[in-house]
Amino acid sequence: MPRPYPLTHTQDLVEAIHGQPIPDPYRWMEDLESDEIRAWIEAQNRLTDSVLAQSPLRGQIQARMLELWDYEKYSPPAKRGGRYFFTYNTGLLNQDVLYWMAGLEDEPKVLIDPNALSEDGTVALSGAAVSRDGRLLAYGLSEAGSDWQTWHVRRVDDGQDLDDEIAWVKFSGASWDKNGAGFFYSRYDAPEGDALKSANYHHKLYYHRLGTPQAQDRLIYARPDHKEWGFNGEVTEDGRYLVIYAWHGTAEENGVFVLDLDDPQAEVTGILTEFDAAYELVWNEGRRFFFKTDQDAPLNRVVAFDFEHPAPENWETVLPEGEDKLESVEFIGGRFVCTYLHHAAHQVRFFKPDGSPDGELALPGIGMVIGFSGRGDDPETFYKFSSFTTPGTVYRLNISDRKVTVFRAPDLAFDPDDYVTEQVFYESKDGTRIPLFITHRADLEINGEVPTYLYGYGGFNIPVPVGFSVPNLVWMEMGGIYAQAHLRGGGEYGRAWHEGGMKANKQNVFDDFIAAAEFLIRKGYTDTPHLAIGGRSNGGLLVGACLTQRPDLFGVCLPNVGVLDMLRFHKFTIGWAWVSDYGSPEDPHEFETLLAYSPYHNVREGTRYPPTMVLTGDHDDRVFPGHSFKFAAALQKAQAGEAPILIRIETRAGHGVGKPTAKLIEEFIDMWTFARMNMGESSKLTPFAALQG
Repeated sequence: MPRPYPLTHTQDLVEAIHGQPIPDPYRWMEDLESDEIRAWIEAQNRLTDSVLAQSPLRGQIQARMLELWDYEKYSPPAKRGGRYFFTYNTGLLNQDVLYWMAGLEDEPKVLIDPNALSEDGTVALSGAAVSRDGRLLAYGLSEAGSDWQTWHVRRVDDGQDLDDEIAWVKFSGASWDKNGAGFFYSRYDAPEGDALKSANYHHKLYYHRLGTPQAQDRLIYARPDHKEWGFNGEVTEDGRYLVIYAWHGTAEENGVFVLDLDDPQAEVTGILTEFDAAYELVWNEGRRFFFKTDQDAPLNRVVAFDFEHPAPENWETVLPEGEDKLESVEFIGGRFVCTYLHHAAHQVRFFKPDGSPDGELALPGIGMVIGFSGRGDDPETFYKFSSFTTPGTVYRLNISDRKVTVFRAPDLAFDPDDYVTEQVFYESKDGTRIPLFITHRADLEINGEVPTYLYGYGGFNIPVPVGFSVPNLVWMEMGGIYAQAHLRGGGEYGRAWHEGGMKANKQNVFDDFIAAAEFLIRKGYTDTPHLAIGGRSNGGLLVGACLTQRPDLFGVCLPNVGVLDMLRFHKFTIGWAWVSDYGSPEDPHEFETLLAYSPYHNVREGTRYPPTMVLTGDHDDRVFPGHSFKFAAALQKAQAGEAPILIRIETRAGHGVGKPTAKLIEEFIDMWTFARMNMGESSKLTPFAALQG
């Protein structure tokens, strides 16, 4: 390990918060434009590169990662105006290409190839919406990983762009009107100051008519009295109504408003305005609306009512709450197609319009499905299934007879039968039962020293997908175990599971993850020197908190784009929106909870921390990269042991959405190299045994 670390100066800055003195010696690192921080980034990256370059395993990991990643990848087609639209990647393209075809037997045609829009692949197709007749495409582009999007319109038939351009779009898609004359979208005003750092407030919903400049777009809905509200507009299938979702940060609860598009004099009308539950439109028959909601149903149900009489006493429960969480519902071909989470894995069930059961979809195994787009009268839909050891295969489903045929299947140079997956349950600190998936090669000797990568998230009501990952496959080919814990705070078991890991209960999430690590060690899968933990975003917070709370438990820590300064997260970009999950530093009681686990504030001088590589991107305008800069600097200064504390800062990259394939591959190569370097590369396990026969 080269010493010393790059020089990082400290400030004598102490801020009084709720009467407590809070040192912040690295506050200067929040200025991303300063010459000093740019020099620091370059110096830290040089150090990290020099350390990783010492590993003889790095080249093997790179070769196998590239070989396995190079397979065809498809999205499930969406059907509009009788045409089919889907994305395709030949294997190693930096960005997926959007295709269309008139019929399933026709040759696909390129509609948008983002790879032609930048030399380094950092311009991404970040949103797409096809008009109802299938002849126009509204699409959003983002650059260098930013959440900011610029939208354009393209003719499908000849691939030519119109003159329309919509700027400063964020956290929004587009929804076309029934005639294809224009679409609804949401945006912020042009930011004042640094667009990658400034807080985002006053979201507004607009209508853009084709052929007119953005300055003439009609404001549909805004709430100056609620600067933190955001809006998404969705035109109903019959084209009659615009349903407006009002959201407040990342809270599950939302409001619903409706605009009658057939009445030029109509005004936006609130129908579900208490923000007392989550509501999502499934389908409508005229004024009769069907919503998925967790109102009086923590695992979700589907209710129907006349939107002019939306009071709960007028609701009819069409699909009652069951034993599993109802994750998504679509109405296609006269049937409700429902995706459930059963102990974190997907199941698909069908119901008639009156709510009576109508069978299940047989899936190839324990895994996840995505897709199921379509209209109420469509006879078909498409979905993709994957698992920890099964790459995504896209299927066509005939709704009436339930016949399933393969639309596209990948060809990958490995045998899924060489791997096994088991689901186990362990007890957390307070006795709560937590699901854990464990996947590895079938011939692996479980000897208590197996290199193990434990992954988790635990937040924002988001379930961790049980899906396929080339990097995880490479890790397992090297003789490693991939373990995935489904922690409280996530969305696996509904509202109670989420609330059990948010705000004052956030420590439960860290306890759940620590208990997973202890379980893997106690059951003889691995030991501390061979146990790596990782997570992204909120999962980066998870790793940072567990690292600072139990530095003795882990062999390697990989916090990625993490929220790590819990006293200032709300001051940058969309960070204020996370108050609904984390609590607010402005509240004295919630401040105490945040301070107790904030990774940056709980780094202790003289502690022997395990090998750690912090990862972030300099264009991350979701989780401000200053979090990672400050945390890494504090760890480097505090480290009392010999283990390396590195930071890997990707340039021209953001939070992860739209990241080019080349950058993704490089990131995982460096993660696995760092992990195996610090576990002892000359372990008893033969790397890439599958390649060596």
